[in-house]
Amino acid sequence: MLSPMKTTPVALGVLLICAAVAPAAEPTPSQSVDTSFLKKYAETRRFMLGRPQSPKVAPDGKTVLFLRAEADKPTLKLFEFDVATGKSKEVLSPAALLKGDTENLTPEEKARRERMRLSAGGFADFHFDNTGQRVLLPLSGKLFVFDRTNGKVTELKTGEGGAVVDAKWSPDGHKVAYVRGFDVYVYDLATEKETPVTTGGTAIKTHGLAEFVAQEEMGRFTGYWWAPDGKHIAYEEADHTGVEVWYVADPFKPDQKPAEQFYPRPGKKNVSVRLGIVPVEGGETVWVEWDRKEYEYLARVEWQKYGPLTLMLQSRKQNTVDLFEADVRTGAAQRLLSLAARESDREWVNLDRIALYWSKDGTALLLRDQVTTIKNRGDNLARKIDIRSSFIKIDRIAHFDPDTGAGLFQASSHPHRMHAFLMKHGHRAQPLRLDEVVQLTRDNGVHTIAGTDKLPVVVSTTARSMPVTRVYNTDGKLVGALASVALEPDVTPNVEFIPDPSEPEFNDHGHRQSNPPKEDECFAAIVRPKNFDPKKKYPVIVDVYGGPRHLHVQQAMRNWLVPQWLADQGFIVVAIDNRGTPGRGSNWEAAVYQKFGTVPLEDQVKGLHRLCAKYPELDKDRVGIVGWSFGGYMAANGVLRAPDVFKAAVAGAPVTDWEDYDTHYTERYMGLLPESKKAYDDASLIPLAKDLKRPLLLVHGTADDNVYYRHTLKLANALFRAGRDFEALPLPGVTHMYTSDPVVMERLWAKTAGFFKTHLGEPK
Repeated sequence: MLSPMKTTPVALGVLLICAAVAPAAEPTPSQSVDTSFLKKYAETRRFMLGRPQSPKVAPDGKTVLFLRAEADKPTLKLFEFDVATGKSKEVLSPAALLKGDTENLTPEEKARRERMRLSAGGFADFHFDNTGQRVLLPLSGKLFVFDRTNGKVTELKTGEGGAVVDAKWSPDGHKVAYVRGFDVYVYDLATEKETPVTTGGTAIKTHGLAEFVAQEEMGRFTGYWWAPDGKHIAYEEADHTGVEVWYVADPFKPDQKPAEQFYPRPGKKNVSVRLGIVPVEGGETVWVEWDRKEYEYLARVEWQKYGPLTLMLQSRKQNTVDLFEADVRTGAAQRLLSLAARESDREWVNLDRIALYWSKDGTALLLRDQVTTIKNRGDNLARKIDIRSSFIKIDRIAHFDPDTGAGLFQASSHPHRMHAFLMKHGHRAQPLRLDEVVQLTRDNGVHTIAGTDKLPVVVSTTARSMPVTRVYNTDGKLVGALASVALEPDVTPNVEFIPDPSEPEFNDHGHRQSNPPKEDECFAAIVRPKNFDPKKKYPVIVDVYGGPRHLHVQQAMRNWLVPQWLADQGFIVVAIDNRGTPGRGSNWEAAVYQKFGTVPLEDQVKGLHRLCAKYPELDKDRVGIVGWSFGGYMAANGVLRAPDVFKAAVAGAPVTDWEDYDTHYTERYMGLLPESKKAYDDASLIPLAKDLKRPLLLVHGTADDNVYYRHTLKLANALFRAGRDFEALPLPGVTHMYTSDPVVMERLWAKTAGFFKTHLGEPK
């Protein structure tokens, strides 16, 4: 175990690395910790290996294809679930396609998987053609077509030069489009010929690729779109001219050049994006015209069966998001609807709360806090659809049939959980009746939905069970479950949720019957050790994230496996979802605007005090805090701003200076520079370094291209120069997804437990 770092006249970078690798002279608490559970947890990728992933329903509704790995091997294979028999079988493996070759991921594909938070190898995705008989499979920089009728696999003869990414079928299934290098290509299956659709793409001015912030922050991983008739492709041109280039070097490989990345920071130059429309058979690009100074972000593009080419454009301040219809012939763009109050200075629009579907009658179905229709496009008229919005909060529309109006959605009135619903057939411009909604899930937990209205696929987890994927029919009746071979945890988390969500959320008539949360009440959870002794007082560890767009306190078993292991080392672990987290309305979320450093921490402290007052087994004088990413920021912020509350912290991959994080995330919550400079200064941890009084362990992957290692180095440098004692653990070659390395996962949590045992002590 590392000892607290003393100020010595050596180079800081060398000091940090040496501190991480120097052997301990004596056995340490972390070495005495039983890590057998952690080892299994890490090797099984959080007990998720062997569980179905990415289920997709075939167009005929007779089968569901999905990806799945073995329980102990992180390589995804292709499986098929037969609706008639309810049985699953393997249909294709990466090994069969590679024929003994080793899978080779290009740097572009590695970066793409990092953005998608995908750590497994093998098939990352697959796509049905319009008939469902053929499946497109990218693998190891190559493209394969699997014919389900005869089992034949064909490798597409793509050209040389540049990685092949983001492959898609044409609407008629005769062609495949993809990006190779920095341009869009189309492959004709009949002639086996590849043709460039765009030309002139470069690393600085890319064609058909989603830029960094689109992938990392907007959830948009594509940069081109087929027209419904297959005759045109719309593509993004991302001009990185003037955008800062940051570098990620591998300290273990000083002979290799650092990886380069365009990384736009607050107040700096953003990527300049525009949208072009080009005929697939060749011709000039027509550029869509919009005010790109007013709308810097191309948030979404939709080109659906019955709708026009629709753009969702967002201002840099992100308090304005508007829908535009583009004329394919001229490029002229007409505003359809504004989704935010233009005069708002404090609120932003959450892109993940918006979905757009065009129906057969030309009506657009839009999700934003509730379901809304835009009748007669162009008249800028919006109308709500009543699907018990007074009782449930719609989280996501997963599917919509434009011909019938049927669909699937997720909804809840309680952030602890989420339920899955089926919308039956009906004219969506009219209020939706209760008898048109089927609630597919009843058990308290987190239920997410995919598939189609004819064959909904629901992934369900509860506080006592790991995810199970089930298939239903159009009447909401269970058809069967996709087969899993995952290892199940040998421990059930001893977790208590506050407030108590044990009652079912809805009765049989769709009415909410559990009490709504109090307006200022933070949701929390307590994890006690399995050998809990109510006569003792336990040191407390706050397991924190606390940032926007993420909930930790949910009725999902996998959230509580590591906290349970940590509690079993002699602690009580608590988690609190503060203001700024989703699921509680816009006022709750907007409370953190320009107050990252104060409001989330205030809520954590308030929630902790309430828990300590209610549960005497919590020792309020021995509290530690641990988190990763935004949680790492919260952990370091806790010991720096509230040392009277938090007596030790482990901060993983912390953002220490918000001027060094990306534009789209940071400016949404912190405002624009230079006018919001004070808010950035107030939220920064660097000026607080001189005030450190408590033990602090900083952990960071040196290959992190999301929260750069620079963040930890800046704080470590400020601490070192201020003469403060701290510990630092660099993880060479590790990215922001430290969980993808089983050894790192196991050792890091063991070290964390040892650190807190040293500084918080044992139960008394």
